[in-house]
Amino acid sequence: MNFKPVDVSDYEILKAFFNEQPYSLSIYSPSSIIAWSSPIHRTFYAIADGALFIAGDKENHPEDRHLILPVSPKAHFSPSELHRLARRLGFDRYWYAPEDYLETLDRSELDAFFAVEEQREFDDYVYLTEDLIHLRGNKFSKKRNLLHQFTREYLRKDRVEVEVIRPEHIEGCLNFLEIWCERHKCDVDRESSLACEKNALIITLNNMERLESKGILIRIDGEVSAFGIGSRLNRTTAALNFEKAFSEIKGLYQFLDNECAKRLFSKSRYINKESDMNIPNLAESKQSYNPVFRIKSYHLILR
Repeated sequence: MNFKPVDVSDYEILKAFFNEQPYSLSIYSPSSIIAWSSPIHRTFYAIADGALFIAGDKENHPEDRHLILPVSPKAHFSPSELHRLARRLGFDRYWYAPEDYLETLDRSELDAFFAVEEQREFDDYVYLTEDLIHLRGNKFSKKRNLLHQFTREYLRKDRVEVEVIRPEHIEGCLNFLEIWCERHKCDVDRESSLACEKNALIITLNNMERLESKGILIRIDGEVSAFGIGSRLNRTTAALNFEKAFSEIKGLYQFLDNECAKRLFSKSRYINKESDMNIPNLAESKQSYNPVFRIKSYHLILR
């Protein structure tokens, strides 16, 4: 089986396998797989026996060489089949095995073939779309207060424009991203989560139509000050892949989050806001929106 590096031009090939995929982890999306591939985190694919195989490795970290679960519109792979395939392909582990997949297996069979370890930094946060749109109840009172403050200071003074991201907006979004990354020191460590996210965002912004991503931007006093970008994950769930805003503008993140839920995801039951990448402030923010559940991610290490 010959693996080739993923590229934006491969989107339609990958999409055919992901259209009906059942997993709720955000990595199981062709747009995410393509966007997050880089010289640091290299991603490859191969097709055999009606299934798509995705492999990844990290520059200077051979121990991180891995597969993700094979994706097929027809097949469901048992632990013994996964073990056999990994051996055949020369891999000793899978990453991003979703909790909802593991729950369908006979645990004794799984344990016979794999050591199972949680990948906490890749656990995803999932929300009810209607919760993020309506923000009802005491648990969202702080969010509503911040939205009211933003409304008084910006919306009622006609300082805000919300637009669907179109090709003519990409340059402005990229310029905003550079400013945001300067403030958050994205480029200090090229292997950091923020540096990798920046690279994924640049790929996504430059190829939104091709990757079937959709987004909105927010201008404050005529300047791009926030944007959010999302994509379809499966039949019930959309993924909010990226959210960026100037945090010094009080209530802007809350307004962005609310607008994304209303404008991008109103037809999906759930919104997956991805993982917190082990960034404490990000974890606190995601938890503050009261996820209805978390999707845990696991290593499966061959015995």
